[in-house]
Amino acid sequence: MDGRDWKLFLQPYEQTVEELKVKFKTLRAELKNREEYSPIEFVTGRVKRISSIIEKMKRLNVPMENIETGIEDIAGIRIMCQFVEDIEALAELIRAREDMTVKYVKDYVTNKKPSGYRSYHIIVEYPVQTALGMKRVLAEIQLRTLAMNFWATIEHSLNYKYREKLPEQVVERLSRAAEAAYLLDREMSSIRDEIMEAQKLFEDKSRIVSQVLSGIQRLYYFHRVREAAQFQMRFNELWDIDDVWHFKELLHDIEEAIRRAAAKSP
Repeated sequence: MDGRDWKLFLQPYEQTVEELKVKFKTLRAELKNREEYSPIEFVTGRVKRISSIIEKMKRLNVPMENIETGIEDIAGIRIMCQFVEDIEALAELIRAREDMTVKYVKDYVTNKKPSGYRSYHIIVEYPVQTALGMKRVLAEIQLRTLAMNFWATIEHSLNYKYREKLPEQVVERLSRAAEAAYLLDREMSSIRDEIMEAQKLFEDKSRIVSQVLSGIQRLYYFHRVREAAQFQMRFNELWDIDDVWHFKELLHDIEEAIRRAAAKSP
């Protein structure tokens, strides 16, 4: 090794991971706030351990002076999706972004690895602002369904245990598990519309309930205690009925009461 200061070397990669995590979490929140469907379920990230970087350099025969271009996943982001269809939709969103450049993709969803591994990898070049100026860092963004991620996490743990030399019977069982995960994703895709409709109903109710409770609180602010208490009683009764239409009607009445109260307020 060349006496490299690993702490300084990895700092831009750590900054890249943190910035990318924030950006994709913000994208998810923005889509939710616009009441649009978000293909992002959740986001994680990590910087590769020094020992893992060195092992990969040896395995790929990458010299130290070429580490920044030869090892593309020192910075890694993993984004989980509900459905296989969400992966391509999210990949399109990433390709359209102007704050990073897609270098190439590895589609292990369409073309699984022999082990059964499925995931969609996007190698991006990300400009990160450091104390010494702009630095363009390579990062890997992995897009997976929850089922793909569950399988890949187990495989990674087993490979670590057996040092990449899995016993034949373990390989066979992992292969069967990979096929089961694939079939689960296909089954979820077949009822995707029903699942999304159910989730939208739940989200609509959650949003309306939040607005109703905020509205009742505003009536207390206007000292309309009697009206607020009456609306609270209606809310308690509707909670057991669990009907979104009735909650919308309640919200409408509360908003009317707030308008009247605001008009009379000095």
